[in-house]
Amino acid sequence: MRSLINLPLFRTAGLLLLFALSGCGYFQSQSDRDREAAKWPEDRLYHAAKQRLDSGSCTGAIDFYEKLQSRYPFGVYTQHAQLELAYCYYRTDDPGQAIATIDRFIKLYPSHEHMAYAFYLRGLINFGRGYGLTERYLPKDPSQRDPGISLESFNDFSELIKRFPDSIYVEDAQKRMRYLRNILAQHEVNVANYYMRRGAFVAAANRARYVVENYQQTPAMPEALVLLAKSYKVLELNELAADAMRVLEINYPNHPGIEEVKQTRVR
Repeated sequence: MRSLINLPLFRTAGLLLLFALSGCGYFQSQSDRDREAAKWPEDRLYHAAKQRLDSGSCTGAIDFYEKLQSRYPFGVYTQHAQLELAYCYYRTDDPGQAIATIDRFIKLYPSHEHMAYAFYLRGLINFGRGYGLTERYLPKDPSQRDPGISLESFNDFSELIKRFPDSIYVEDAQKRMRYLRNILAQHEVNVANYYMRRGAFVAAANRARYVVENYQQTPAMPEALVLLAKSYKVLELNELAADAMRVLEINYPNHPGIEEVKQTRVR
């Protein structure tokens, strides 16, 4: 009588069972290794974390850095580990933890030799915040995101430049600040446009004037002048409207907004 057991299938099932059993052994041994690592001295934990970081495994490095912090919160190696841990949080898309770690570092070690890098890294983290998964693959106008985050990043880079003018990070920080300044200016113009559409002309004028006073030489400047002149004209503040128009015509003589202002009617 022929056996009813399908031998190839039986062998496959046996192999799966073998792998499952070996997997249990693996997880058990991994758990044992974790418990052993928690008992390591400070220097060994730090070098294990740094080795994983250098090999490109931020996730693996975080595990050792967190053990180091937990067991030796005021150790010498923990000072160095703080910024490396913050960087790993940043690279693994955990900006909240990254910022908290940097802030703790700045508070605990205000005279640390790598303080310039701390402010630069903080600026980088805030620079990238507010961009979710959708924005990474379907980019949208950056001036539409929360301006508070852009301003935080701008202030971080500004503090870096003020406190460490000779730092190697200054040049890149300056470039990012120019970019952020343009974004912040355009955001104010977007809000001013929104108020204009809603008929809130005083609010529109205030937003546009803020750009003119604080964000000169940005791409948003001519549009801000157009909005300022239009809102003043609607409000029948003729002298102010004429001043805004004069600045617009002198600095941007070919701007299409000049004709828009001329055609704007009072309420």
